[in-house]
Amino acid sequence: MSKIAFTKMHGAGNDYLYVNAMCCEVPHPSEAAMKWSDRHKGIGSDGLVLIDHSPIPEADFSMRIFNADGSEAMMCGNASRCIGKYLYERGLTDKTEIRLLTLSGVKTLWLHVQDEKVTSVTVDMLQPVFEAENQFVSSLDPGEGTFVSMGNPHYVIFTDNVNQVAQTGSLLEHHPAFPQRCNIELAHIGSDGTIRTRVWERGSGITMACGTGACATAVAAASTGRTDRTSKIVMDGGSLDIEWRESDNHVYMTGPAEFVFDGEIELGD
Repeated sequence: MSKIAFTKMHGAGNDYLYVNAMCCEVPHPSEAAMKWSDRHKGIGSDGLVLIDHSPIPEADFSMRIFNADGSEAMMCGNASRCIGKYLYERGLTDKTEIRLLTLSGVKTLWLHVQDEKVTSVTVDMLQPVFEAENQFVSSLDPGEGTFVSMGNPHYVIFTDNVNQVAQTGSLLEHHPAFPQRCNIELAHIGSDGTIRTRVWERGSGITMACGTGACATAVAAASTGRTDRTSKIVMDGGSLDIEWRESDNHVYMTGPAEFVFDGEIELGD
């Protein structure tokens, strides 16, 4: 039975299993994501990420991401930062500006390097979208929050009780307003301007952090006049700095990426 090498990494506590698909094939990634992500019977993670060559010249590498329930996601901000660190520190590239192909387009990563180590990564998350018919049916809006698509759908609710995230998230993820299901953020703006945010990630449940969710929260706060265009988003696993730049309408996310451990797992496990 063949074995697959993997690396566990996290970005602000949002942990995934990373496989270099340029040298290791995962025949059934959806099934693998479900088995390997199980925190009691598997390795334990929020999902599985495959790093591969890019099939188009506009990007250097590509990523596919599968949630813990086996569903494929379009994009993950935390995972993209981890990919940047993985590629550079594992010697797969010497670039500090990497173009990464995702299901929601090509994202540019800027690696901040000190002593040959990637200390943080800034990602151009492109423009936010407030109306996406395939992701949000506005006539069925639950009416509690703000819809923002960062390639994947998010619904941000500002509240004094972010700890209701499990009850609210599990209910709204499957609301008829969201044909593809939805990521749900509960957020509270503190006296110092930081935004405390908790995340219910579709397909994974409560996660320690969500990069696209942090971006969506910052955009929702700014678009509703609650903050300016620069925010610090404080999630369960750490903080992310978000800038919704007026000059190009793009959202830029900066945050950490960390290795946890390397391992091998049999494909049949």
